[in-house]
Amino acid sequence: MNVTGHTSKSASIRDVAAAANVSYQTVSRVINAHPSVKPATRERVLAAIEELGFRRSATAHALASGLVKSVTVLTANTTHYGYAKILQGVEEAARAASYAVGIGVLESAEETAVRAEVRRAADTGGGLIVIAYDPAGVRALAAVPDGLPYVGVVETPARPPGGEQPWVWTDDRMAAYEATRHLLSLGHETVHYVAIPSSTRRTPPRTAGWRAALRDGRAAEPRPVQADWGPAGGYDAGTELAADPSVTAILCGNDDLALGVIRALHEAGRDIPGEVSVAGFDDAPHSAYLTPSLTSVRLDFTGLGHAAFGLLHGVVEESAPVAPRPVSVPELVVRESSGPLPADDTAPQ
Repeated sequence: MNVTGHTSKSASIRDVAAAANVSYQTVSRVINAHPSVKPATRERVLAAIEELGFRRSATAHALASGLVKSVTVLTANTTHYGYAKILQGVEEAARAASYAVGIGVLESAEETAVRAEVRRAADTGGGLIVIAYDPAGVRALAAVPDGLPYVGVVETPARPPGGEQPWVWTDDRMAAYEATRHLLSLGHETVHYVAIPSSTRRTPPRTAGWRAALRDGRAAEPRPVQADWGPAGGYDAGTELAADPSVTAILCGNDDLALGVIRALHEAGRDIPGEVSVAGFDDAPHSAYLTPSLTSVRLDFTGLGHAAFGLLHGVVEESAPVAPRPVSVPELVVRESSGPLPADDTAPQ
């Protein structure tokens, strides 16, 4: 059974495009009676539709024709800081454009469950925004039916994506690079890294940026400490790192991990930043109010949500070209938790 709701023999909009020797956007214009299509091209597309038995997506047609103004955000999490701020940004931008916003929660990364959730979201009659920061989100992005308007909020791509990929992202790789370079500039011989989970099996962009800064600084590359998303994972990682007296600088994959790391260092009697400097990621609101206040990389997740909806709106209204792009430049916010390399008390006086 095909969980997208079509039989395995049903034709897609891309099949029609190939048969008519046009782009799939042209097919979309034909099935939505857009006036910009030449009569000869329209006839060729209609003939291909008839021959292949293509059935137009009612949801895509309703959205493109203006009968339905809605968007569903597919996400595996609604509470983590980055996810929540993206949702806020989408809601703000959608409200300004008089669009309704729904949320589809990806409760499992199992492929059948993901496809079923994508189908339910598509059946609501609106476009999709997929937050693809985890395996479930990545699978959902790949499962969006042809012809349905969508945008993916993705990790920093390893290489520039194709020109028709409707993706937005922040430059996490550069952000991690700058944070690591900051810690090295304070005199630390190396920087240890507490990593958040990755959406794929490739090296995550934050890990890649941290590693690149170490290599450019000719510093040793410690093994990353893998953790989950929350303070408990940071606490476990911090307990491990606190036991090693050679650890003097730690970069955390998000601010919640840094919160746990700081607690573990405090319990182990390691002064921050006197003995160990700590930096986080995302600049969540609590970061400025910790003791010590947390050095962190500020990412504009709300702006990312605005951009995701803006790109989707352009796809729907056909008023803007699809163009994958980074959205914001990260900003390193230096606070009390990072400081110079501790003085070597054993050095000759």
